[in-house]
Amino acid sequence: METLLTCPKFFIVRKSVRGRDGRDHLREIVVHPGAVVVLPLLDDGRCLMLRHVRPSVDKVLWELPAGTLDKPGEPPESAAARELEEETGHRAGRIDSLCEFHPSPGILSELIRAYVARDLSPTHQNLDAGEDLDIVPTPVEDAINMALDGRIIDAKTIITLLVWNGRGRP
Repeated sequence: METLLTCPKFFIVRKSVRGRDGRDHLREIVVHPGAVVVLPLLDDGRCLMLRHVRPSVDKVLWELPAGTLDKPGEPPESAAARELEEETGHRAGRIDSLCEFHPSPGILSELIRAYVARDLSPTHQNLDAGEDLDIVPTPVEDAINMALDGRIIDAKTIITLLVWNGRGRP
């Protein structure tokens, strides 16, 4: 395995993999530490959505709070609580695991763990340097419809909302 590029949040390697045809093939893989996404539910039937400026796609996207597992040894549940508070200024009284998924396994090792946060109480927002977002309390029904009709195009947000809805909103 050869490291092609090292960045603060990920690195890219080229490795040889043996195919079902018995031959070796070179593959480039983005190695990522993983991430969390949080569906923060308010007591009044709304959730905290974000309008997040994303320079990588030159768009402002509807998203749920999320972040990289970039603190060594930090459990994913703790990272979810931390990201929720950093991005929304809310602390959860309860965080439940919802699902996990690989967003793009053809090239990326990242595993995203999704959580549902309840019993929210306001604290202080503490955005990372350069993070540009607005918090938009949104009726849950509207958020689900936005995921279904294409207004939300962020995969982690779509998956989290639709899995939560499909499982009967646990």
